[in-house]
Amino acid sequence: MGLWFCGFFLVLLALGVDGYPNEDLVSMLPGQTKVDFRQFGGYVDVDKKAGRSLFYYFVEADGDADKKPLTLWLNGGPGCSSIGGGAFTALGPFFPRGDGRSLQRNPKSWNKASNLLFVESPAGVGWSYSNRTSDYTCDDASTANDMHEFLMGWFEKFPEFKSRDLFLSGESYAGHYIPQLAIALLNHNKYSTGFKFKIKGVAIGNPLLKADTDFAASFEFYWSHGMISDEIGLAIMKECDINDHIFGSLYNVSQECFKLISDANQVVGDYINSYDVILDVCYPSIVEQELRLRKIATKVSIGVDVCMTYERSFYFNLPEVQHALHANRTNLPHRWTMCSELLDYNPTDAEINILPLLKTIIQHGIPVWVFSGDQDSVVPLLGSRTLVRELARDLKFKVTVTYSAWFHKGQVAGWATEYGNLLTFATVRGAAHMVPYSQPGRALLLFKSFISGRRLPNTTYPSIY
Repeated sequence: MGLWFCGFFLVLLALGVDGYPNEDLVSMLPGQTKVDFRQFGGYVDVDKKAGRSLFYYFVEADGDADKKPLTLWLNGGPGCSSIGGGAFTALGPFFPRGDGRSLQRNPKSWNKASNLLFVESPAGVGWSYSNRTSDYTCDDASTANDMHEFLMGWFEKFPEFKSRDLFLSGESYAGHYIPQLAIALLNHNKYSTGFKFKIKGVAIGNPLLKADTDFAASFEFYWSHGMISDEIGLAIMKECDINDHIFGSLYNVSQECFKLISDANQVVGDYINSYDVILDVCYPSIVEQELRLRKIATKVSIGVDVCMTYERSFYFNLPEVQHALHANRTNLPHRWTMCSELLDYNPTDAEINILPLLKTIIQHGIPVWVFSGDQDSVVPLLGSRTLVRELARDLKFKVTVTYSAWFHKGQVAGWATEYGNLLTFATVRGAAHMVPYSQPGRALLLFKSFISGRRLPNTTYPSIY
């Protein structure tokens, strides 16, 4: 009896009193202000034999964490960090300050509404790694399989969340990651006699869904926004068959089409942020000097910090930051970067049509939201809106909410439409490719509406959120 009690006590000690792993608890990040919610960082092994492990950052909801759902966020790329992008640039509780050595609170963090889980996936991204270098040659299928394994392991670390509602979300190439992961989890549920994932919704922002349509929409966006001339715009429409969406393979366009695309990109130039065409660009050489030579906070810009990516990179490469997050446990021979330079990711996977996967997810009764920042020329709303309408037609869904404005704080926050009560498309006015980065208030309202199963507010009256 005494031995049994001793063993049970040791298990409790390892897990913590509420079932959370004490060894992954982040007591305080360098330069962080005091908060009332907890953070965790660490690894989950997805292939012990190969030594393949994914790094995660988990942050509790800010208030009533035990009553709120779990939301997984994945950034795209393929091969870009969800912790660098989602957690510390867009929707997490902290942003880097201008000095690159401390953090500021994000008052519009999505942990106001949900517990948040960010994962650096696949192995080779950020601090995720494998001891077998061949694992860095990967694709959509291997990424989805590893994320399934990761979640199985993560729920063993955090068993309390096995019974929680789970929402899957992400942006850009996560338009592939998230639906493919959802299908993997649904297949798990189909055959599992034990634990099943409680998937309650899928939300993807500015997502790559069907490459030929999304690629064509970029040049339509350039033309409609006055970024290229009529001559180039009309020629692309004609030569590249852009109106018929028959670009085909991204690697198999005509020589004349390729020249026109090159001309368009040259006209747009390097001084426009393609991910947000109204946002100023950052001059990294100036920022690098600021971060290295000065240890005081610098105001790089008014409003959106256009240099946050460089400040974040500087912060994550500080040894004390990695130690606090329990990151880089194998002393990787390279610096942390936002997007991996190690991966050899299958480029043809970008051409997978994701619409059939979304159709399957919806047929399981799971709501799908596609949202688009309207200032993004990389995966513009023009393509996403077309594809959502195509999906609705395939599902034989009727319009349940006509395309109309939705509101935040008395102002138009964007436009939205709904099909069949399970498929929503929404734009976010003034938002970039990464919607919560450039329009945090509107993004938070959209997220709260999504996880609560409510439609976006269509009046100017103050929101209950």
